[in-house]
Amino acid sequence: MLRNGWRGLTSMRTALVLLFLLALAALPGALLPQRSLNQRLVDQYFTDYPWLAPTLDRLGFFDVFAAPWFAAIYLLLMVSLVGCVLPRTLDHAVALRATPVATPRNLARMPHHAAATLDVGPDEATERVRARLRGWRRVERPDGPGRTISAEKGYLREAGNLLFHLSLIGLLVGFGAGKLFGYEGQVIVMSGGGQFCNTGILGYDSFRAGLSVDGTGLTPFCVRLDDFEAEFQPNGQAERFHGALSYQSAEDVEAGRIDEWKSHELEVNHPLRLDGHRVYLLGHGYAPQFTVTFPDGQQRTGGIQWRPVDQATLLSEGATKFEPPGITDEAQRRESQLAITGLFAPTSSGGQIVTSVFPGLLAPEVAVDVLRGDLGLDDGRGQSIFQVDQGMVESGELQRVARANLVPGESLTLDDGTVVRFDGVEDWAYLQVSYDPGQQAVLVFSVLLLAGLGLSLTIRRRRFWARLTPADDGARTVVEIGGLARTDRAGYGEEFDRMRADLLEPTTARSEES
Repeated sequence: MLRNGWRGLTSMRTALVLLFLLALAALPGALLPQRSLNQRLVDQYFTDYPWLAPTLDRLGFFDVFAAPWFAAIYLLLMVSLVGCVLPRTLDHAVALRATPVATPRNLARMPHHAAATLDVGPDEATERVRARLRGWRRVERPDGPGRTISAEKGYLREAGNLLFHLSLIGLLVGFGAGKLFGYEGQVIVMSGGGQFCNTGILGYDSFRAGLSVDGTGLTPFCVRLDDFEAEFQPNGQAERFHGALSYQSAEDVEAGRIDEWKSHELEVNHPLRLDGHRVYLLGHGYAPQFTVTFPDGQQRTGGIQWRPVDQATLLSEGATKFEPPGITDEAQRRESQLAITGLFAPTSSGGQIVTSVFPGLLAPEVAVDVLRGDLGLDDGRGQSIFQVDQGMVESGELQRVARANLVPGESLTLDDGTVVRFDGVEDWAYLQVSYDPGQQAVLVFSVLLLAGLGLSLTIRRRRFWARLTPADDGARTVVEIGGLARTDRAGYGEEFDRMRADLLEPTTARSEES
């Protein structure tokens, strides 16, 4: 039973069925929202279809590619491919060293056949066949008073077929290595000297780890964004994003060369390749800069990235938060925290309601609400850097104390004498760090897969036999030839006709074909 089960699993028919099932099982991942990509869309699906979503969730349809049933299909497919291809590879290795099969007793039964009597001796006829079969693998055998020649060509067709399937397995292994040992993270870095070091997952804004990656032992390289420039066409379409990047490799960091930086021009689709990692530029945005002067004269300057809410015009929203300096009383400190929230327009329309008409920094303006009170920074709960805790606003612990529209250089004064000034704007860049140890293997096996496919589609496997028998007078030779296509007959008939013409046309006696 085990032997028959293994034979059934490793048959080509089973591999094709499993491949079809894998494609069918992947359909829900394309048609339904996936938690690994967008949890918000999954929540919306539960809201829209409360009667269907729980059932789909129990079946794993919102996380298809991590579902046990999907894993079972591709693991069975992998076992089937390996069990099917490896024995064929060993058999083909033996066949590559094998000699062509002996000449059949009755060549007239071959799909291609011809015979003629040549006005040359057996040695000259044999030499003519040898010359015509140059490049074929051939072997000569005695056959009574004469001899036979067996030849075969097109061994690379099967080699190409096997190379294709072995490369497919290598491709899957390369993808698997990337999923196991690779990781990907995104981080926002401020222009003007903002830095990021790949020392742990806490430095990332979002991080997706491979199955065997725990976030420790990352390659400790560092990057610094010295400058950033965004260029737009008159219609607002992005034309060029350019970041002046400096970096330190892991070797520099571990050697303590903290003052040695190498430069790199970072652009979209032109990543920095560093220590096996790729640093991509995905996008950019703006960070309004504010200076708060407290009643006692102390100043605090802050700028943090604001999130674009309109990708066409880069209208952005955010919250820049400040702690009052010099206050030791915990209750008083919490009651006097400040948050500057609102909208920022890189090119304002100039109306009462701030909106942006162009993504470039032509006429920046910010519409701010200044909130004072407890921001909830010390309650142990995580909160977004782009907004304040709405629960604090609803409970009255955080209250709005001022509202204004400001351009760079303008300020507003709160009821306690605190002055909030809009200083200007800094750019920020959205970077992605990708590490995939299987990418080189994927590239190599992809090329080999195409090469194997090309060989299997263009090369024909065919066999040729010739029997040379001396005529009764000894001065002439009876030559009988036959041919057989091992895979398909397309094209071999024309080739056999050319061989027949080269070998048999100079005749003085009877000639017959079938």
